[in-house]
Amino acid sequence: MKKLASLLLALLLVIGLIPATAETAVEAETVATSVTEIQKYGNMVLAVTGSELLAAGYAYGDVVTVTILGQDYEMPIGSNYSDVDQGSMLVRVVIKEGSDEAEAEDYVLIAINMGDLATTAGVATKENTEEAPGYIWHLNEGVEEPVEIAISMKEPGAYFDRWFMNQLVRSEERDAYPELTDEQFANFRPVTTTGMGAGKLYRSSSPVNPEIRRNTYADAAAEAAGVKTFVNLADNLDVLMTYEGYEDSYYSRQNVIALNLGVDFAAPEFGEGLAAGFRFIALCEGPYLVHCTEGKDRAGFTVAVLECLMGASEEEVVADYMVTYYNYYGVEPGTEQYDIIANANIRKSLATAFGVESLEGRDLAGLAEDYLLSLGMTPEEIAALKTALSD
Repeated sequence: MKKLASLLLALLLVIGLIPATAETAVEAETVATSVTEIQKYGNMVLAVTGSELLAAGYAYGDVVTVTILGQDYEMPIGSNYSDVDQGSMLVRVVIKEGSDEAEAEDYVLIAINMGDLATTAGVATKENTEEAPGYIWHLNEGVEEPVEIAISMKEPGAYFDRWFMNQLVRSEERDAYPELTDEQFANFRPVTTTGMGAGKLYRSSSPVNPEIRRNTYADAAAEAAGVKTFVNLADNLDVLMTYEGYEDSYYSRQNVIALNLGVDFAAPEFGEGLAAGFRFIALCEGPYLVHCTEGKDRAGFTVAVLECLMGASEEEVVADYMVTYYNYYGVEPGTEQYDIIANANIRKSLATAFGVESLEGRDLAGLAEDYLLSLGMTPEEIAALKTALSD
C-alpha cells in the first residue's frame, strides 16, 4: 500500500492534477451548473463533470467560491471527503478510469465532510422512510428545480499542500493487502482502551453491506468473537435485509439495531440515534459490535465517545481511531500525514461534541457523560451502559 500511495502522488505530478505555475496558468472560467441529485447525506451531485471542471481551468487544491441560492461559500477542490476537516465544505472531483463504462467515474459533488450541505445551505429537507433507500429529499419552499450552482475561482492552489498531504489510496481487493490479516482487512478489532471490559466491545466495517467487499470477512470475525449485539449506524431494517447474502449471515441471527444515521454528528437526529444505540447496548447481551459502512467515521466517533466514557486517555482514543487509516491506507504513526488526519478528524469532532476547544488535559470521562446527558440519556441509563461495557 505504501508503494501504491507513492505511485499515485507521482502520477498526479505527471498528469497535471496540480495547480498550474504562473507561466502555464489558464484563467479559470466561472462554471454555471445545477444539482442533478441529492445523496443520502446531503451531498449534491452537479451536472458538470470532473473532466469539464478541470478543463475550465481548475485544479485540485484550488479554493473556489460556490454560489448556492445566492449565498457564497468558500471551498477547496479535493478528491476525498477527508481532504478537509470534519464539518468543512469541499468541492469533490472524482475522475476514475475503468475497464468499462460501468466502472468509470467522472463527477463533481459539493459536500460537507461529515455534514449535510443540502440542509445547511437551505436547499432541501430530508425525510427518513422505512422503504428503501431509506430517505426522500423535499426541496424547501421557494427552491425550484433545477437548483442553480455557480463555481468561480477564489485563490488558485491555496489548499494544494494540505490536499497533497491527505491523498489516500484504498483498494477493495483482498490481495492488495497481503500484510494484513482478514480481521485487519475488514477493519475489525476489539476495543481495548482503559476501562473497557476485555472482549466486550468490537468495531468493524459492515458485516453485511458488500459495497467495500469486506462484509464476509467482518461477519466471520464477529462470529469467531461471539458477538451477540450489533449497532448498525448506517442502515435501516428494510435496506439491511436487501443486501445479498444477508439471510445466510451470522449477523442476521443476532440482536441488531439499525439506526440509519446521517454523517452530521451535530444534527439532533444523530444524537437521538446515538442515545438509542447506547440504550440498546445496555439492554442486550454482549459482546457488542459497532459499525457503519467502512467502520471509519460514524463508528469511529461512536466508539471514541464510549472509550472516553469508560476512562480512556486522549492518546488511546486517537491511536485506536487511527488504526483504521493504517488498515485502509497504510498511514503509520509518527508521520506528518498521521497527525494531520488525527487533528482534522477525531480530535476535532470530539472537541466539538464535548463543547471544548481542545481535548488536552480534559476529563474525557466527565465530558463524555455530560455529552450523553445532553442527548437525553438519564444517569441511570449511562450507569447501565458503563456496566454493560465493563468487566
